[in-house]
Amino acid sequence: MTAENYQSFLEAKMPAAPLAGLPCTLDEVPTHLIDGRPVKDHQRHIVRWAVEGGRRAIFAAFGLGKSIMQLLILQIILRKVGCGALGLIVAPLGVRMEFMKDAALLGLTLHFVRTDAEIDAIIAAADPAETHLFITNYESVREGKISVGRFTVASLDEASVLRSYGSKTFQEFLPLFEAVPYRFVATATPSPNRYKELIHYAGFLGIMDTGQALTRFFQRNSEKANDLQLYPHKEDEFFLWLNTWGVFVQTPSDLGFSDEGYDLPPIEVRWHCVETDISDAGADTNGQGRLIRDNAVGVVEASREKRRTLDARIAKVAEIMAADPADHFLIWHDLEDERRAIEALDVPGRDRIAAVYGSQDLDTRETIVGDFSDGRIKDLAAKPVMLGSGTNLQRHCHREIFAGIGHKFNDFIQAIFRVQRFGQTEPVIVDCIYAETEEEVRRVLLEKWALHEELTAKMSAIIRRYGLNHAAAADLASRSIGVERAEASGEGWTLAHNDCVEEARLLADDSLDLIVTSIPFSNHYEYTPSYNDFGHTDDDAHFFAQMDYLTPELFRALRPGRLACIHVKDRILFGAVTGEGVPTVNPFHAKTLFHYQRHGFQFMGMITVITDVVRENKQTYRLSYSEMLKDGTKMGAGSPEYILLMRKPQTDRSRGYADNRVNKVTAVKLKDGRRFEFDDPEFEEALNGAFGAVDTVASNHYSLAQWQIDAHAFWRSSGNRPLMPSELADHAPRFAEMGVGPLVKAFTTESRDMVYDAAAHVAIGETIEARDKNDGRGHLPRTFMSLAPGSHHPDVWDDVIRMKTLNQLQVAANREKHVCPLQFDIVDRLIDRFSMKGDLVYDPFCGLGTVPMRAILKGRRGAGSELNPDYFRDSCSYLSATEREIGVPSLFDLLDMEQAA
Repeated sequence: MTAENYQSFLEAKMPAAPLAGLPCTLDEVPTHLIDGRPVKDHQRHIVRWAVEGGRRAIFAAFGLGKSIMQLLILQIILRKVGCGALGLIVAPLGVRMEFMKDAALLGLTLHFVRTDAEIDAIIAAADPAETHLFITNYESVREGKISVGRFTVASLDEASVLRSYGSKTFQEFLPLFEAVPYRFVATATPSPNRYKELIHYAGFLGIMDTGQALTRFFQRNSEKANDLQLYPHKEDEFFLWLNTWGVFVQTPSDLGFSDEGYDLPPIEVRWHCVETDISDAGADTNGQGRLIRDNAVGVVEASREKRRTLDARIAKVAEIMAADPADHFLIWHDLEDERRAIEALDVPGRDRIAAVYGSQDLDTRETIVGDFSDGRIKDLAAKPVMLGSGTNLQRHCHREIFAGIGHKFNDFIQAIFRVQRFGQTEPVIVDCIYAETEEEVRRVLLEKWALHEELTAKMSAIIRRYGLNHAAAADLASRSIGVERAEASGEGWTLAHNDCVEEARLLADDSLDLIVTSIPFSNHYEYTPSYNDFGHTDDDAHFFAQMDYLTPELFRALRPGRLACIHVKDRILFGAVTGEGVPTVNPFHAKTLFHYQRHGFQFMGMITVITDVVRENKQTYRLSYSEMLKDGTKMGAGSPEYILLMRKPQTDRSRGYADNRVNKVTAVKLKDGRRFEFDDPEFEEALNGAFGAVDTVASNHYSLAQWQIDAHAFWRSSGNRPLMPSELADHAPRFAEMGVGPLVKAFTTESRDMVYDAAAHVAIGETIEARDKNDGRGHLPRTFMSLAPGSHHPDVWDDVIRMKTLNQLQVAANREKHVCPLQFDIVDRLIDRFSMKGDLVYDPFCGLGTVPMRAILKGRRGAGSELNPDYFRDSCSYLSATEREIGVPSLFDLLDMEQAA
């Protein structure tokens, strides 16, 4: 594969939304409404951009005309497709009337439907070639009353209903709309405290697979499942990618147009803290009595606190309303008890407060909302989840009261913007009532609000810079392709800052004696912002496509008969991402094995390195004890790490030896007294006993015992096993008395020396568990495995010291840690086993320089390449320090030199 092909491969990685729409000029977008009012310039340009894209998101601030834009987009596409094409708008309950009003202003016929039968009746009564535009609610689609696949174009209004990743709505909407050629979403507030929501929109639109996008842009917290944070070095690329398929507009001037008529009135947020009896504290989960009630932080505690403080908060609502009798009020609440208390309020000078709620008939609910919107009703109570999306309530109301606060920022901000939006003529006043024990909830809410403003400001800056221009964003992203090569070297080591493919091409044929590396685990992590990064791939197939450029070069550079030792680990696939509903395992080690075989390597075996399944469960939630109790079929087994032993075939296929052997034997002595050195022609025949019985074999510190361990497949790096039944009675009480640390070490160490008995292993744990319940010592933690059995199999390593990596030094120096550091134990054993003194050991994914560093400590030469500039700089520092350490003689070296002198 040529360098040109590789460059093209990298350029194809640049994320950009595909153009899946229809040609559209600005002249095809109407300039005026039926009543003569103009369609705004920003609306017309967004409509043209969306029609051409075919699958786009409109993130426009409240009052910028999302409903007008959606109607125009669907109208133009239906007209272009023609001949019976169908369009569908899916909207929250209560928003229908807004769309009906805007459709009338555009001269469009918009049918509200709830079932396929209603749609069929409308189509049957019309000309077969006529196009139709329908609107329905999310419930009708989710409950299967409307078949989405029959539509040509669809738009989800207030698409934030898809926010709950893994919810029934999102999981069902994705496949339902896959058959719709043209798809759109529109919402004013993509949740700022959860960037992943934007990824969900991309998945719905078919821009990028949800799991792929999460992996590409987000890093996983290795200690907590589902805690994904945007890579700091991927922020610019992430937002530029968003700009290729989503338009974030806060004001028309973001797109270069006039803001005339789009001046938001000032907003004043008033916080009202109501006192509560904090002495009524109750007990904690362990039954321990509390002196005072703590701040409510969790959802459950917050809900309890709302019920305890209901009377005080509702009284404050009445007080606020009585103070301004002329104003119209929109009152937000969360609990049905709160609604009933609000409806029962008798505020002097005011009518009874109207309310909308879920059990009401839809028509009744929409009538009440319409009356409030038009000013016929003065006060209205509702839940944000019920009325906080899409409805336009600012024409006669500029006052809002939150009878309580909660954790859901999106509901909170959506509710505020029912009134605080373009077109509002009065200063907006928002009264937020909370209990003194809810101060933490208030703090988090304000923090999320700040994040919201930060996100909108960032997106406004991007849209102001690039406009509706895909090419500009893609051009900037392309600048992260390529790296300026740099090289550092010392006594016995050489390291290059370069793309590993480009660097491997510089290696001489048959120049490497051993390759030891931990390849990236497909697209599991990204280590740099460069498109050269192997982690910056879409999926396993894409990853191995890039490996196809590297592996042939390594094969060419490796000496015939020598090994490439590849460290890999299987990956966990989360059920919410795959749609399987249960975590499954991606057999990545097997895919890696077959990849190397395709490129000519021989598979010589596989070493297993044991990992802690309890820690793994904490990271993935797939081996949960509580879930096992519910259904044993959900739990698989822990995923160990593997070392694949891949060998480049030797030149002489009639013999199994490498062209340049890794010999462990230096001499052989026969019983007749003759001695043959390794270089003697008759050495091999003597070793085979052809000249007589073998007396002794001289090896280079390689014993029969070492061979027995090396030949095994379960490698243990330094560590712990269960007891025999006969020992259980003696050891169980002792283990129960130990602290957790000594217990872990003692159990594994002693369990290796005896015959394993699974029942005894469980019995020990149960003995300790029973004692734990009595004295609360906690020897069986849920965060790591305290009774890990040792292994008798040498190719299964149960004692690799997980923390013995260069990350220890990174932490000490306050430097960036490596995401997947390679343990010293693993590298040392592979170097000892598969290389000789003076050999060149190479790592194409060098990271912090573990492989070359351990190589020079073992008397070999080390080399490698690293793309991350920070890792390259740090690894050079470690290698230089190791070189100096080796060069400093010890006290015994000095004594030897003195004696020699």
